[in-house]
Amino acid sequence: MKKAIILVLIMAAVFAITYLDSPTEVVAPLPTEVSPERDSLRKKYHRYAENLNHPKDLIHINPANNKCLNCHKDIEPIRVASSGMMQDIYKFAASAGFPDNDCIVCHGGNPEAETFDLAHEGTIEPFEKGLGPKNFYPDPGSPFINEHTCGVCHQDQVKTQFTSLMYTEAGKIQGTTWGFGAIQGYEHNVANTHVQEVVVHERLGTEIYKQYMAKLKLAEPQIFPGEMSALPEAPTAEEVNENPQLSVYTYLRMECQRCHTGVKGRFKEGDFRGMGCSSCHSPYSNKGYYEGDDKAIPKDEVGHMLVHSMQSTRDAEVRVHGKTYSGIPIKTCQSCHNRGRRIGVSYEGLMETSYQSPFMGDGEKPSKIHTKSYMHLAPDVHLLKGMVCQDCHTSGDAHSYGDLSGAIQGAVEIECEDCHGTPTKYPWELPIGHGDEIAGPVPAQGAGRGISDTLLPHQLYGAVNPVEDGYLISARGNPMGNVVRKGNKVVLHSASGKDLGLKPLKYLVDHDELSREAKVAKIQTHIHMEKMECYSCHATWAPQCYGCHINIDYTKNDGKPDWVQLAGIVDEHGLTPDGVYNGFKGLNLGEDSDLSKEEIAVIKGFMITGEVSEQRSYLRWEDPPLVINGDHRFSPAIPGCQTTVTVKGADGKMKLLNHIFKVPSHLGEGGGEDGQLAIDMSPLQPHTIQKKARSCESCHTNPKTFGYGINSGDLYAAPDSSYVADHPLASNVDTQFNAIPNLKMDWSRFLDEDGNQLQTVGHHFSGSRPLNKSELRRLDRRGVCASCHATLPDADLATSLLDHVATYAEVEIDNEFHQSILAKSTRVTAWVQVLVALLGFVLLAWGGFKLLKWRGRKKRGE
Repeated sequence: MKKAIILVLIMAAVFAITYLDSPTEVVAPLPTEVSPERDSLRKKYHRYAENLNHPKDLIHINPANNKCLNCHKDIEPIRVASSGMMQDIYKFAASAGFPDNDCIVCHGGNPEAETFDLAHEGTIEPFEKGLGPKNFYPDPGSPFINEHTCGVCHQDQVKTQFTSLMYTEAGKIQGTTWGFGAIQGYEHNVANTHVQEVVVHERLGTEIYKQYMAKLKLAEPQIFPGEMSALPEAPTAEEVNENPQLSVYTYLRMECQRCHTGVKGRFKEGDFRGMGCSSCHSPYSNKGYYEGDDKAIPKDEVGHMLVHSMQSTRDAEVRVHGKTYSGIPIKTCQSCHNRGRRIGVSYEGLMETSYQSPFMGDGEKPSKIHTKSYMHLAPDVHLLKGMVCQDCHTSGDAHSYGDLSGAIQGAVEIECEDCHGTPTKYPWELPIGHGDEIAGPVPAQGAGRGISDTLLPHQLYGAVNPVEDGYLISARGNPMGNVVRKGNKVVLHSASGKDLGLKPLKYLVDHDELSREAKVAKIQTHIHMEKMECYSCHATWAPQCYGCHINIDYTKNDGKPDWVQLAGIVDEHGLTPDGVYNGFKGLNLGEDSDLSKEEIAVIKGFMITGEVSEQRSYLRWEDPPLVINGDHRFSPAIPGCQTTVTVKGADGKMKLLNHIFKVPSHLGEGGGEDGQLAIDMSPLQPHTIQKKARSCESCHTNPKTFGYGINSGDLYAAPDSSYVADHPLASNVDTQFNAIPNLKMDWSRFLDEDGNQLQTVGHHFSGSRPLNKSELRRLDRRGVCASCHATLPDADLATSLLDHVATYAEVEIDNEFHQSILAKSTRVTAWVQVLVALLGFVLLAWGGFKLLKWRGRKKRGE
């Protein structure tokens, strides 16, 4: 019996040591010596700072000798004169024989001409024969000529631009064709134009990165194809009559593909931007008007830069109206990222709505941006801290490293843990691939990634931040030049000019700075950190556009531009027709047109037949459902393309009406022999991160989170039946809700309670899927309240007694008191079961000992 008591005391001591000991800080080791590489970076940073502080050492030009300024007298400098970039431009101009004309280095043209037409034509001989513009370029960032402009200095980015997902749009193409019956299957081998990845020894990135990407390509070859073919042409009306499925290429070319960097895109409020490098590095306002001081640029004509200055890193200051900013504002990213995943507008807290309210000062409705109305929800916490998109997203995310990736998750190299770490490891202690387990296992295993003393060559252009104790390394093995380690903390040097200090999760744990809820979610329930994306909890809302109804009408032949074909029609000045003709805004192609017959012929050559219109069933933002994403982790999901297709032929006959295609059965997706409905729920990072995470109940007691739909789909009337809302005796009636023949459930329901899949879940990565039965059993905690209250207040003697005591003692059971009751009950129940088990073990041991002792006596004949 004494041994049993000693055993219980030992267990109690272990419990006390484990759970009651105060936390102590564990300091990760720092490098003891300054490497030559780090010392070199420090010197480069100090030289940059000295250039700003000692303008007497800089090159200066005489504007009076620049004939471009005869017209563009007060135009803004493309960069501040003291910047390294502007100094290099001055040197390049001088080497070409025009030391005071910096304009021609980017724009070309004739610097000695006195008239508009002559000045905006041709180039100087040194540029024609060597490096530099080969003609006059209104937009030097155009991808079709920027090897002669931006590429003179930035060869790396220009070399990889055509492998960027922003140019290929391969994921958008595969996703759209998926909704039209999975024409490409899982293959991401179609882009806007034919393209091949850059040969491996010419790609950017560290050797670790290149080796890591090779593993991803082996795991998901359909995402990283190495070569992509050109998007098929838009079909003729006759071809659509034969096969309405081909109408997807009209839809793609007329609507979806207008955001690629090979064109300027449509001229609508909020969508104005440049092309190629200028897509991101040239500032445009929502309204698209020039607001600088150059009298030669009209201020009443849309389609112009906000101001003639370049936006890039924190050292590139843009000034207008007495204001100064640096970095690439989220507005620039939003000009494209406002459809589909909608991450650009979501980051700012903008959620699409069908309503235009509240009214403005004059009683009018607010103006639309991106042709949509919005309501304002909680913006991402990173935005509130002053961060812009490029503070997280690397140069490779945008420009590409030369690899071809057919989906966003394949192109993005960063993870939350790259800066924040985990409760048990600092970012530099995590292995390469943590959080990016496309090739598995989850979580990633291996040695810590450490920190970097060096940057990649292309990262040395623009701002070079102080190295401190080393640059942090991305999940895929590249140094992040704006994020540094400083002791056991992290400093992020934002492109906006702010320096933001960050305490990694392990630091917060070691210093006991986590909230009670965070400790429960991240430490006590450690599977959250091991198996879930951080944003599964911290992205508290996501834009959910349920039901995408597409109408493609070939009876209408007003002519809309083919946004893909436009990129193949480039004039000698590097412009595509949308840039030449000011985005086609108000184009008159009639007999009284100001355009020549030749110009009209060119324009009509890239107009395609048909008209596309879109509608949706309903919008939601709260409680996005959970699925497994391509990283094999729990992730939020939103409707991808829940496509319902209506096609009217040129003869006026309906070829398809509210039709949902099916994914062929051989592709799986849980649809059985007939195949699965080609409507999709897509995993994503919503870019709506909040410090206060979703509540436990929003996931664990919500059928929508499981995939069962809003209120388990019980509130949505049968969509496969038409409905007339009119007087029962009336014969002159309209159908209010037309049937969608093969849709049997609410759009938000993609899984039933028996585990049957009702829609596709992610069509890019092989790991994406709905939650399985085992995961749902762990997640589903509905009915927990009833498990206690089934015997409260009087269905059990003990609970009835306690209830009477509480009643007569006038104890008010609020939420806090209720939680304490449950916590005590859980602990008491656990200890009772443990002690009963120990007592049983002691009694069994004691009984066994007595039995052995009795047998021994019996053998001895006692």
